[in-house]
Amino acid sequence: MLRIILNELIKGWDNGLVQTEVWRWDGIGWNECIPQQEEDFIRADEDLFVAVPAVAGLYRVDYSRKPLEPLLVLPDVEESALRAELLHPAPFKLKEGTLWGYINNEGKTAIEPRYDYAEEFQANGLAVVQRKDKSGLIDSTGREKVKPVYSFIAPFSEGRAVVSDAKGYTLIDEKGKEVTPARADYLNSLQEGRALFSKQSTTGKSLYGYWDAQGKEVLPAVYEDAGDFAAGTALVKIKDSEYALIDPQGAVLHTYHYPFVGYPGDGLLAFQAEENGKYGYLHTDGTIAVQPQFTAALPFSGGRAVVNTASNYGNAYGLIDKQGKQIIPATYYEVLQLGEDRVALGTPLIASQPYRGSRYAIADAVTGRILSSHPLLGVNNYQNGLASVYDTQNTYFIDKSGKKAAQPPVLPGSGTLSFSGSLIRADVDLRTSYYDRKGKQVWRQNGVIPLRPPYSVLEKKYKPNRDYLVYYPVVEGIAITDVSREVNDKLRSLSLAEGAGTGGGTQDFSYTGDFAVSFFRKVLLVLELSGYRYPFGAAHGMPTRIYTHINLKNGRFYRLGDLFKPGSKYVQKLSDIVGKQIANDPQYDYVFPNTYKGISVDQPFYVDGEALYLYFAPYEIAPYAAGFPTFRIPYAEIMGLISTEGEFWQSFH
Repeated sequence: MLRIILNELIKGWDNGLVQTEVWRWDGIGWNECIPQQEEDFIRADEDLFVAVPAVAGLYRVDYSRKPLEPLLVLPDVEESALRAELLHPAPFKLKEGTLWGYINNEGKTAIEPRYDYAEEFQANGLAVVQRKDKSGLIDSTGREKVKPVYSFIAPFSEGRAVVSDAKGYTLIDEKGKEVTPARADYLNSLQEGRALFSKQSTTGKSLYGYWDAQGKEVLPAVYEDAGDFAAGTALVKIKDSEYALIDPQGAVLHTYHYPFVGYPGDGLLAFQAEENGKYGYLHTDGTIAVQPQFTAALPFSGGRAVVNTASNYGNAYGLIDKQGKQIIPATYYEVLQLGEDRVALGTPLIASQPYRGSRYAIADAVTGRILSSHPLLGVNNYQNGLASVYDTQNTYFIDKSGKKAAQPPVLPGSGTLSFSGSLIRADVDLRTSYYDRKGKQVWRQNGVIPLRPPYSVLEKKYKPNRDYLVYYPVVEGIAITDVSREVNDKLRSLSLAEGAGTGGGTQDFSYTGDFAVSFFRKVLLVLELSGYRYPFGAAHGMPTRIYTHINLKNGRFYRLGDLFKPGSKYVQKLSDIVGKQIANDPQYDYVFPNTYKGISVDQPFYVDGEALYLYFAPYEIAPYAAGFPTFRIPYAEIMGLISTEGEFWQSFH
C-alpha cells in the first residue's frame, strides 16, 4: 500500500473531524471501496492521508465535510495508464483508407485515426497498434512507447510481451525495452515465470526449453515437445514414448512411458496406451483415471472434458466427468465448453454437408440437461453470466438459462458482442459499433467518406442471405446524372453486389466483399474493391482485388495503357523492371521459379502520387500465402513513357 498525504488539500480548514473514503473505478462505476485505517475519523490538525494499493488504477477520495474527487496518480505510473480503460479502438473510413483510432465513453474521438489496426488497451495502459504491417505500442495519449518495428506483439503477461522481427522472437518489458538481445525461433508468453521457446538443433530439429522473465535460458532446449507452465508444472516430451511432468527448475516429478501424453488439465492428462490406439486419461502420478476408449480426448477444464467416440475421423462428441462418466452422450458433431458450467451442442445444418456449419443448443455442463433448443449459429464463451451469440437474424446476449438476456443490444446480422470497459463493443456484419449498458448507441463506423466538396463516397450494404455480404461504394457529387448512374452501376457490378448470392440453399460458397479509398487527388478517385470467396468444404477460399481509377468529372474508368504515350512499348519496359526486381530483390524470393513471363497489356495496377504499382493474383506467380505479389515502380523510372499531357496523368497532376 502507498500512503498519500492530503494535508495541502485541507490547508486553512478549522480543526475538526474529517472522514475519508477511497473508491476505485472498476470500469463500470466507483464500486470498489479501499479499506482505510481502523479509526473512522482523523483530526484535521493531524496528518491526513489515505492508503492506496500500489497498482495502476483510477482512484477517488471522498471527505465527509466537503466531497472531493481528485485523481490520484501512483508514483511511476503515468496518467495515461489510468485513463486506458476509458478508450476504445474504433475504425474510421477516410479518403486515406480505413484507419483506426480511439474513442472515449461518450463516443468522441480521443486519439485520431492514424493506424492500420488498433487493439484494446491492456491493464498496463498500453495498446498494440499497427502501421505498414509493423506493430508498436502506444499509451492512452497516443504517444509511441514502442515504435512500429515488430512484425508481431503479443498481449502482456506477467510484465512481459513476446515480440518478433526478422531476427526471431524475444521479450520486451512494459517500458518497451527488450530484456535480452537473444532471439528464439519461437516464443510463448510468460506463464508462472517461464516462457516456452524453441530453436533448431544441429540436425535441423526443433527443440524446446524455457526462458525466465529476463530472457535467460533457465531450462535449455532439450525437449522434443513442451507446454506452458500451469499450477507449478509443465509437460515435456523427453523422447519417443517418454513424457515427463517437470517443475520450474526442470526437476522431473513424474515420468510417463506412453506413445502420447497430452497437456494436463484439472490434474488429468489424455494418453494413448499404444501407438494409434484409443485415448484415456492419467492422473498426474501416472495411474490410469479413465481407461482408453475414445478416438479423441481434449484436456479437462472445470472438471469435465470433451471426447469423441466416432471412428474413421467422424464426429461423435460428448462430455464426461473426471471418473469417465458420461454427462452428455457422444452423439454431437461438436461440443464446445463455454465456461461457467455451460456447453454448446452442435449439429450440422445440413447432415450430408457438415462443413456448411452447425446449429447450437445450450446445455448445463453439470447435469447435461439441454436448457435452450433455439438454434444458434454462433456462440462465444460465457463471461459474468452472459454469452454473445447470433442466430439467423440477430446478434445478442444470452444468459445462463440459454435464453435471450435482458442485457441489450439486439442487433441485426451475424457477429459478436463484447464488454469494453463500461461500453459494449459490437462487431456485426464486419462493422464495429459501441453501445452503453442500456443499449444506446454511442458510436458507429461512418458510412460516408468525405473527399472534397462536392465529392464523397457512400457505403451501401448488400446481403441477400447470411452467406453473402458485400459493402459497395456509391460515388456522390458527380455533376452529370447519367454519368453518375453509369459510374455507380459499374461499381455495384464490379463489387458483385448485383443479383449475386440469390441461390438460397443451393449456394455452395460464402462471399464477403468490401471497399476502401486507395487514393484521391484532383478528380482521380482510386477505389480498392476486395472480396473473398470460400467454397464450402475447401481448404481455403480465394481473395480477389480490383482497383478502379475513376475520373470524377467525366466518369471514365482508366486502364493501364491510358497512362502511357500511344505507341510506347510500356508492356516490355514494365515487364523488364518487374523481372529485375524479382531477380535482385530478396523480398521476392517467394516467386515460383520460371513462372514470371512478363506483364499483360491490361495488367492489374493502381497508382498513388509517387508510383505505379503492378500486382498479380494468388497462385499466378507465387504461393497462396504470398497474397498479391506487388511491384512498386516510381514514376521517375518511367517518365519517358508516361503521357504527361494525357487525360489520366492530368486527372491527378
